[in-house]
Amino acid sequence: MEPAAPRDELVSAEGRNRKAVLCQRCGSRVLQPGTALFSRRQLFLPSMRKKPALAEGSSPEGDLLQEHWLVEDMFIFENVGFTKDVGNVKFLVCADCEIGPIGWHCLDDKNSFYVALERVSHE
Repeated sequence: MEPAAPRDELVSAEGRNRKAVLCQRCGSRVLQPGTALFSRRQLFLPSMRKKPALAEGSSPEGDLLQEHWLVEDMFIFENVGFTKDVGNVKFLVCADCEIGPIGWHCLDDKNSFYVALERVSHE
């Protein structure tokens, strides 16, 4: 795992993303600067794969991740796709190359979309 960028480089004094959030694989822009809040929440994300493999429901290997960008409205995203429901969760993927999951959304909470810092790039 590569070391994370220093938090003050990514997180503004208001707790928002200083830089644009990009797909690590294709470089597609996921979020504009200033549109998401830094959040610490322990979430399990399956290992990175193409979208069809995520929805098959096999018991996935993955990572327990703690640092995320919290987005409160799905229309704030520049470019994101969603998997089919996996229980009461949809995983977020890059809409261009369909790699993911880069994030997580619980269907019980319509206003919380989490993008894992470790699964995206910043510029």
